[in-house]
Amino acid sequence: MSSVRSSKKSPSVPAPADTAAPASEPVDTGFLRTLVGYNTRRAALSIIAVFMERMAVYDLKVVDFSVLSLVAHNPGITSRQLCATLSVLPPNMVGLIAALERRGLIERRPHPSDGRAMGVHLTPAGVELTAQAEQTAAQLEEDATNRLTAAERKTLIRLLQKVYDV
Repeated sequence: MSSVRSSKKSPSVPAPADTAAPASEPVDTGFLRTLVGYNTRRAALSIIAVFMERMAVYDLKVVDFSVLSLVAHNPGITSRQLCATLSVLPPNMVGLIAALERRGLIERRPHPSDGRAMGVHLTPAGVELTAQAEQTAAQLEEDATNRLTAAERKTLIRLLQKVYDV
């Protein structure tokens, strides 16, 4: 008896997954497309890709932009408030704030009503960069959702907020 196997495959052995269907054949995503999570994630990925590309000139990631925007619209916001609003763990927020502070975009000052807390404020450079970045973000959202009407975009945002706001 020879130990060499025949190159013919048994009909009962399925083909490996990567050769089961040619890449040109459509993939049935019917069930996935009925799921809010799947659709939300797909939409988020397409928008985030554009976001990362356009925010690269400011050297900002999504969370950096979010922190700067919150500080711009809530001068004196505390780290605790930032963590709660963005669902970021405190140790991670410490690093984020420190990095933005090193870049000269934010500064910490004693909170006026809570002697134990520090309020976060934009520096003049932070005000300028955040204004430019917010303008870029608004434009990229328009571009990324250009197949929606203004009313559809507003409805989509309202419906998504109903999912995550409690």
